[in-house]
Amino acid sequence: MEFEIAQSTPTAASVAMLVQAHYNLGEVVESEFLRRSFNQVYRLGFASGQRVVARLCAERPRGGPNALFEAAALEHWARRGCRVARCVPSANGEIAIQVPLPEGLRALMLFEHLDGEATGDSADDIEALARGLATLHTAGESYQGLDSIYRLDLDYLLVKPLQGLLRAPTMTSELRAQFEQLGQHLHDDIIALGELSRVLCHGDAHGSNNFVVPGATGQREAVFFDFDEVGPGYLAYELAVYPWSLYPRAPDVPASDKVKAQWRHFISAYREARPVADADLAAIARFMAARQFWLLGEYAGRVPVWGSQAISTDYLRRQVSMLRAWETLELPL
Repeated sequence: MEFEIAQSTPTAASVAMLVQAHYNLGEVVESEFLRRSFNQVYRLGFASGQRVVARLCAERPRGGPNALFEAAALEHWARRGCRVARCVPSANGEIAIQVPLPEGLRALMLFEHLDGEATGDSADDIEALARGLATLHTAGESYQGLDSIYRLDLDYLLVKPLQGLLRAPTMTSELRAQFEQLGQHLHDDIIALGELSRVLCHGDAHGSNNFVVPGATGQREAVFFDFDEVGPGYLAYELAVYPWSLYPRAPDVPASDKVKAQWRHFISAYREARPVADADLAAIARFMAARQFWLLGEYAGRVPVWGSQAISTDYLRRQVSMLRAWETLELPL
């Protein structure tokens, strides 16, 4: 009898052997499995003292990794002076190598290792994140390289994730109707806001995909990594990811004064570095809900790997209540 494998997890030692064989980086002397989430991530150290981060890309509900575009965008940002973790090519100059695993071929990508401190709750750290994000967006305006496979538009953020969510095995007919209504209302609300600004998005800038380091002038600066969600998309969505990470995702829990102050620090620092149109500001709260639909679609797509109870029926009921509360959410400015 043959068993079908949904997703395997190679050891750090096996990834180290693979990298040593396919990259001209010398002997791997340390390897560590960092985390398993949407992808699997490893840290490797070489005899030379160099360190890299290895990402074993998983099949996503959207499809395969956006590897070529990600590498090209990172190179562009680096050339424009942005502090990002660039892709490290293989000995053959490949952006990614294909790893044969029980579930099939999966892409392995290497990235520069960045040092720094996690983004804290201080105003200095939050403002550094916002300024860094504004710098990425300004530099991204001149990108003219390879096209992205994915665009962070309403189809990507809301329509397709909702379709996947509705197919979840824990979805009930009652909840299905409620999610369909919430999704349609959100879609209509965003369309009604009119033309919204687009930027080259990091796609997942919630404060944990960057470090904060001392800058040359003494001001704190952000350095960015983990661009798996990179792509052209709505500025309002990009700016919504940070408050989405702060605000309680529960229907009856109001945002604290601390959370509101953190959001104000973020948006004020961003607007000082780069203007934001009124329509984009008005759209941010609605894109927080779109971000939640995107996340639910990701969870639903991982049922074969994580199991159905990663998105249980009780959890879905709470999501309906939260999304209803967020229909009238307003962010302080």
